[in-house]
Amino acid sequence: MFGGKRKKITVISVVSIMVAAMIAGAVWLYSSVSIASQTTVEPSATSTAAPLQMSAYYIVLPEPFIFNVIGEERDRLVQIKVQLMVRGETNEGLANKHIPLIESRLLQTFSATTVEQLRQPLGREQLRQQALTALQATMNKMTDMPVIERVLFTGFVMQ
Repeated sequence: MFGGKRKKITVISVVSIMVAAMIAGAVWLYSSVSIASQTTVEPSATSTAAPLQMSAYYIVLPEPFIFNVIGEERDRLVQIKVQLMVRGETNEGLANKHIPLIESRLLQTFSATTVEQLRQPLGREQLRQQALTALQATMNKMTDMPVIERVLFTGFVMQ
């Protein structure tokens, strides 16, 4: 009686382990193929590779931007958390090297806005685009490359 139960439990255990191993192998295989296809750059095009072929890196600016904006009725206090998206390790290194310059340029851009602009989603998108344009122009002057591909607002509070 116990022999039959043990055999059944052993078979179930072995089958479960085999299924788990197959799932783990499939996940590993899929993730390694997926990562390889995302990060592969043609050997002949190291620094001249198309931007979308290089890996994206996200640079978290250490402190949120806190500034006052002028409104028709009253002034408001705004806090924006920012991350920058760059492509490739070279651009990541350049952006990290110039963080103080980037923060200064963003603060200039942000403080030139108005409450009315920030109240609307379109206005916030325009501000994000203005920030990107300003940063790319600044980085072009410093490095002869735009370096930054996107400016992302990861937090936005207006009081």
